[in-house]
Amino acid sequence: MRAARLTIACALLLAACTSGSGGTSPSPAVSATPPEATSGSAVSSPTATAGKVDRAADWPTYHGHPDRSGVSSGMRPVRGTPHVVHALKLDGQVYASPVVLDGIVVVATENNTVYAFNPNLTQRWKRNLGSPSRAGERGCGNIDPLGITGTPVAERATGSVFVSPELGGPPRHLLVALDIRTGAVKWSRSIDLPGVEARAMQERGALTVAGGRVWVPFGGLAGDCGGYKGRLVGVPLNGVGAPTSYTVPTTREGGIWTPPGPSVDAAGNLFVAVGNGEAGQGDPYDFSDSVLKIGADGTLRDSYSPSTWATDNEADLDLGSQGPALVGSRWVFIAGKSGFGYVLRQRALGGIGGEVSRTKLCSSYGGTAVDGDVVYVPCEDGVRAVRIDGSGTMHVRWHASVSGSPVIGGGRVWSLDPDRGTLHSLDPKTGDSLASVLVGATSRFATPALTARDVLIPTLQGITVVRTS
Repeated sequence: MRAARLTIACALLLAACTSGSGGTSPSPAVSATPPEATSGSAVSSPTATAGKVDRAADWPTYHGHPDRSGVSSGMRPVRGTPHVVHALKLDGQVYASPVVLDGIVVVATENNTVYAFNPNLTQRWKRNLGSPSRAGERGCGNIDPLGITGTPVAERATGSVFVSPELGGPPRHLLVALDIRTGAVKWSRSIDLPGVEARAMQERGALTVAGGRVWVPFGGLAGDCGGYKGRLVGVPLNGVGAPTSYTVPTTREGGIWTPPGPSVDAAGNLFVAVGNGEAGQGDPYDFSDSVLKIGADGTLRDSYSPSTWATDNEADLDLGSQGPALVGSRWVFIAGKSGFGYVLRQRALGGIGGEVSRTKLCSSYGGTAVDGDVVYVPCEDGVRAVRIDGSGTMHVRWHASVSGSPVIGGGRVWSLDPDRGTLHSLDPKTGDSLASVLVGATSRFATPALTARDVLIPTLQGITVVRTS
């Protein structure tokens, strides 16, 4: 995994910064970071500072919805040139996507700090959950310090936002429920279950809610050191009772690490992509290099792996780098490191080699967006729009020049160029870049969140806010 090479110092902007006639805005001007709010203190309601909240513009999970479609129904059509209005400098790098519920924006950092902002981007509360782990405590990895990496999930019925921090001394993993309005800790518990080496496990994938539980995916660290295994852990929303879990039945590896985490269908089944396991040619199948369908009770319901799974494992060319895309109620699209794309049936994934169609497409890393029968695929050499027809056959409509995990809203496809610290606004029909704006250095897997008129960008400094109207 590579980090973006661009370094742009970001701090809070007190006034909007509009872009020039060329379509690319200048770097944001720098001003003082706002004073911190007291953790869990009484604060004003979001409606008191920004008027009526539009729930259609909520973005409570990675790519906005449990199925990870990445489509906003509440974002207004783009008017004029997108431009930076805020660049919030926080206390650590932000790998997780921001989430939004009832207008409250929640952002988590690698310093294990969770921030909440009102709709007008004034700070609402701040909560630190403990010291993150340091590189010297782990055998490998490429994030230092390592705190909150997976995207949190906000849940309206409980009024909670759930986050999974990694703590140091020694490395260990928690699931924490915070009151989204005050930042108060409702409950916290360990999610390090037996059978793996806790310091070798990494929580990079997004959290989700299904079947009355919060689900947390685990893979390994960059470098694949130590005794880790891919795992999903489900904890009741109230934090009470035994966790439910599924562990990939491989001797080692098989991480569930891709940033989107599980994609959830209408019945509450969780679809996950699994990386390469230790098994190779001549070894028994170990459910690695796969798409797995796991029930809300934690049991394996179905699986798919390419017929080349064993050689894929040996060459590190597995499917685990891209989250499964649910296309309607019929298809699953998946691509990974090998360069091939596959279409599967949601109701019967196909076992080994049982795909509906297969085509040479691209190496894909991150999260897709899905609008109707078109999948917007984050290819390493640029996003592709791929239509899946009624027979499950793939048709490439266009190929863009930017590679970031895309989202859709306001009549545009939004994708980052992490090497240049730039957000692009793409025409969904052609893939042409209609506008671009400098947002600051981001991680390779950074993906935007959308509100009624803003694009929220997680950066290696904090969060940048791009206004679209």
